[in-house]
Amino acid sequence: MPDFAEPLARLIQEVRRLPGVGQKSAQRIAFHLLRASREDAERLAKAVLDVKDKLRLCTVCNNISDSEQCLYCRDESRDHGVICVVEEPPNILPIEVTRQFNGVYHVLHGAISPLRGVGPEQLRIKSLLVRMQTGEVGEVILATNPTVEGEATAVYLSRLLKPLGVKTTRIAMGLPVGSDLEFADEVTMTKSLENRREM
Repeated sequence: MPDFAEPLARLIQEVRRLPGVGQKSAQRIAFHLLRASREDAERLAKAVLDVKDKLRLCTVCNNISDSEQCLYCRDESRDHGVICVVEEPPNILPIEVTRQFNGVYHVLHGAISPLRGVGPEQLRIKSLLVRMQTGEVGEVILATNPTVEGEATAVYLSRLLKPLGVKTTRIAMGLPVGSDLEFADEVTMTKSLENRREM
């Protein structure tokens, strides 16, 4: 690695810690910031600090929020009787983009993974059960990732929720639209066959 002045080397090192940023990208970003005006650098620094200082978790669903409740939990027009459970806050965006879901969310902040030492007690499951006590929840959609950990989490939650008399569903999984069958792996093809519907 070439030698840089200490402040620039430190900036490259910090930028490199970001996910998906390698050494060359970190250098490009650092040199871009070096060339940027002081005002641009201050705006970026303030935006980063504001994220740390002004955001918190929604007291209802654990989504990221700038107030006590997130925008979905505050929205009276949404169906609060349908809760979509996701692993992480970024998982909400692909669902919202479809404009097909008008319920609310519950964010677990992870998935059950014994190999990583993550059990149900490390997830935000207790607050989901508290929401069930209101009696207004009619359906819980389990939208955890289609991974071993996501499947384990969905199975665990379904076993926990079914005795409460709440309809518990799992998002369908299978082949993406526009793909070719020849490129599908065995698990994806199996899920596609299991989740088939009548035409």
